[in-house]
Amino acid sequence: MNRIGKALLNYLIRGLLIVVPIALSIFIVVWAVTTVDSWVNINSIFGVNPTTGESRNIPGLGLALVILIILGAGIFVTYFVTEPMYNWFQRWLNKLPLFNFIYTSIKDLTEAFVGDEKKFNHPVLVETEGDMKRIGFLTQNDLSKLDMLDEAIVYFPFSYSFAGQIYIVKKEKIKPLNMSAADAMKLVVSGGVTHL
Repeated sequence: MNRIGKALLNYLIRGLLIVVPIALSIFIVVWAVTTVDSWVNINSIFGVNPTTGESRNIPGLGLALVILIILGAGIFVTYFVTEPMYNWFQRWLNKLPLFNFIYTSIKDLTEAFVGDEKKFNHPVLVETEGDMKRIGFLTQNDLSKLDMLDEAIVYFPFSYSFAGQIYIVKKEKIKPLNMSAADAMKLVVSGGVTHL
């Protein structure tokens, strides 16, 4: 019975390792689709089903519409927005201080992940107090405007979170890591359990 119990426990643990990540991934995708669908609420255009009396629902239609809008905006900006138009938009935006602050913060964060000048693509190892080291991402190497010539800014993401902290670190304590930025981010966000 003891051997059977251990075998069943082993199977249960292995099953959890397979089922939980798949189930959570499916849950997150379904949650994202239904949330966007409820925000857009395009399904109400199709009216009510005469047999059930409920509104016709096409799952994912709202998400598809949002993706099409983003794709259309990208095509429009790429082919039709000129430099003078962009400069005019920036001048207009500067006249709205609160909105400008929110817009530029979100824009900088978005560009850090997917823009032409990705900021989180230099994984580094930083010596901290004692013999400890932390994995982070070098985001600013030139701090001459702050009169800190021998220092740099390193971003340290938190494990199991989208948040993080930045530190100004002496360059001599920063060592580049020989790994891709995506692998370094997975390693940190997973709490170090991702295989190298």
